[in-house]
Amino acid sequence: MSFQGFPDEAFAFYEGLIADNSKAYWTDNKATYDACVKAPMEALLAQLEPEFGPATFFRPYRDVRFSKDKTPYKEHAGAVVKDDPSGRAAFYVQVGADGLYVGGGYFHTATDQARRLREAIAQDRPGGELTQLLDAVVAAGFEVGGERLKRLPKEYAGHPRADLLTAKSLVAGQGFEPAEWMGTPECGERIASAWRALLPLGRWLETHVGASRMEGAYRRR
Repeated sequence: MSFQGFPDEAFAFYEGLIADNSKAYWTDNKATYDACVKAPMEALLAQLEPEFGPATFFRPYRDVRFSKDKTPYKEHAGAVVKDDPSGRAAFYVQVGADGLYVGGGYFHTATDQARRLREAIAQDRPGGELTQLLDAVVAAGFEVGGERLKRLPKEYAGHPRADLLTAKSLVAGQGFEPAEWMGTPECGERIASAWRALLPLGRWLETHVGASRMEGAYRRR
């Protein structure tokens, strides 16, 4: 099955799930999820795989074991292209009631990766390159984010890139509100275009941060 976009029913399904995140709602509407969310997402990922690699389509069920929020289902469908042990940057896509989100970068890092990230940002050449990359990403409509330290490390006080030197991870993403093009093959083209725009950021991360060298760093995720 070729990817033809996400139909309006996909967004309506998640609007309903937000209003009634229950097993009863899920059971009554599972056929809609399968046909309008799961099947299109699997078709999209198959279409993108030759260029970007295989993806993991996340299960719709929340892990509520250690959460105060006991609602059983995720209120969006997400998938990620990533190979943790290689240090490869990720590509992410998500569909929910509020539309689509696409992003890329290092969404999570081990301690040694976060340290190398800040060290590279602090250095003149790689840090300057990153600043230029992020300026281009923002100009293209993406927002820069990621996990952050609560405080700037003392050794970076007064640094010209102090705003980036609290980074523990680094990503860029863009959200799109529901629109007609999302129900057409153009949707796949736009997602691919967004991921291509994030390739330079991914290459910078792979070059200057790379894979974790900590034993078991990926198994713990």
